[in-house]
This record gives sequence, structure tokens and C-alpha cells, in this order.
Amino acid sequence: MKLKAHEVAELVGGIVEGDKESTITKLSKIESGDKKSLSFLGNPKYNDYLYKTKASIIIINKELELKFPVNSTLIRVDDPNIAFSLLLDHFNSQNITKTGIDSMSSIDKSVKYGENLYFGKYSIAENNVVIGKNVKVYPHVLIAENVSIGDNCILYPGVKIYRNTIIGNNCIIHSGTVIGSDGFGFNFDDKGNTLKIIHNGNVHIQDDVEIGSNCSIDKATLGSTIIKTGAKLDNLVQIAHNVTIGKNTCLAAQVGVAGSTIIGDNCLIGGQVGIAGHLKIGDRVQIQAKSGVLKNIKSKSVVMGYPAINYMDYNKSYVHFKNLPKVMQFIYNLMKKDVK
Repeated sequence: MKLKAHEVAELVGGIVEGDKESTITKLSKIESGDKKSLSFLGNPKYNDYLYKTKASIIIINKELELKFPVNSTLIRVDDPNIAFSLLLDHFNSQNITKTGIDSMSSIDKSVKYGENLYFGKYSIAENNVVIGKNVKVYPHVLIAENVSIGDNCILYPGVKIYRNTIIGNNCIIHSGTVIGSDGFGFNFDDKGNTLKIIHNGNVHIQDDVEIGSNCSIDKATLGSTIIKTGAKLDNLVQIAHNVTIGKNTCLAAQVGVAGSTIIGDNCLIGGQVGIAGHLKIGDRVQIQAKSGVLKNIKSKSVVMGYPAINYMDYNKSYVHFKNLPKVMQFIYNLMKKDVK
């Protein structure tokens, strides 16, 4: 697609400095930009590229003072990172224009769906499924019975949605993700054999949620496993039965959350964090990567380590830990002197 500088400025709420008719057809990084590309300067450490890049248009902060002349047309905005994100979304939305139902797909007669549906090859929608407007279902997707999907959702290839799942509006689910599988729950009989606990609940995903590839979200034993509005899950995330993930909470790759834990709003959880079951994590909590959470965490806390403790306490403890070999050698030397 083509955009002129003044059109870009209208999209991002910016002011053009230079040729308003300068045209771009793609987006690029500032260090590798070429003619007909648009880039942005969102990090001061890349400032020097502003004077070297061949990008036709560059989005910069409105307060940035130029040290040298630039060849590119500039668009000044309040926040270049947010402006560029808007452009990424705009370009992406232009690419998602597929409509129509592939003849090699299977949609039950009872299924209800809105306008502009795209339903790819070998995808299946079982009985009593409801699909909203402008939904894109790529090939090899399974939508089991009684599933409800809102407007403007995207299900990428290989997604599996088990029965009774509810998905809100504007959700994106990436390839290989399974939603609504059985939770990991067992009892033992008097001989010590495992007895499977039947899970009769579902998964409820609210609006504006994005779920990465190869995630697994288990349905509840009773009630719902809930992913609230605006939550973002990276690739390879495991959400167990009856978990609640709060609004706008972000989970990085390989996070695992055990059953019945409730995570609050606006939390940031780093990669490979493990969270035990039946816990309560407050709002605006930050959990550093590779931490193991074994107890409740109050709102606005920042924790790290295994078991996770206050972030500053962990750093202080680490200073002593990394010096432990020297300390022990010192102790050994004292012990040798005492023996003599």
C-alpha cells in the first residue's frame, strides 16, 4: 500500500516537516531504511542513524533538536513508539482482507456467522457455534460445539477451540494454541490409582486479548477459566483450570500458572515464571523472569527469585551469594589456623 507524508501525519496525529507528498510503500528499521520506506526514531541510541538513513519518511519526537540537516521528510509526534505502533496496525489491517468460505472447510448447518467471514481450508465449525462479524479463521482450525466468537477476531492456522468456550471481540489467537482442554486434576483411589477429575467448566476470553502460539488454556472444573480484557499472553504459556488473568496483564513466554490462582490487573510477568496454585496476585505486580511464586503477592509489589521475594531484597541477597565461595574460603583458612 502507498501512503503520502501528510496521510501518515493524519493517521498518527503528527506534523510534517519537509515534503508532504513524499510517498512510502513499506515500513523499515531506521538503520536499514531505503527509498519508499518509513521508519521511526524511538530510542536515543539510534539518533545518529537519523542523518545516515535512506528512509523517505521518519517519525521523530516533536521535541528532538536536529544537529545536522536530514534528507528524509520528518513527522513530529508526541511519542514515536506509539505512532509507529499505530502504523504497524494500519498496515496489518490492510493485509487482513480475506473473505469467503473455502469449499474444503466444514461448517455445521446450525452455525451462525456475521458478514465478511473468512473460513479457511480444512477448518471446522461444529454445531451451535456463533461467529461474529469480520472474523478470520485460517486453515486447520477446529471450533467445537457451542463456542461463541465475537467480532473482528483472528484465529491463525492450527488453533483448537474446545466446546463451550467464549471469546470476545478483537481477539487474536496464534497458531497451535489450544483453548478449553481438560485441566490437570486427579484423585487417588484406595489402591493409589489415579482417578481423572472431570472438568465441566469452560474458558471465557474477554475483549482485546492476544494469545501467542502454542499456548494451552485449560477449562475450569466448574465455572470458568477467565482471561480478562486487554490481557496479552506470549508464546508457550500454560494457564491451568479456574485461573483468572486480570485486565491488561502481560505474560511473557513459558509462564506457567497453576490451578485456581487469581492474577490482578496490569501485572507484568517475565519469561519462565512459575506460579503455584490457589494464590492471589494483586494489581500492578511485576514478577521478574524465572521466578517461582509460592505465596500471595500484594498489589504494586516487584518480586524475583525462587521462592520469589522482594526485588531489592533479592539483589542484596545475591551480592552475598556470589561472594559465598570467597567467604567460605576465608572460613576454611581460619579453621586451619585454629587446628594448628
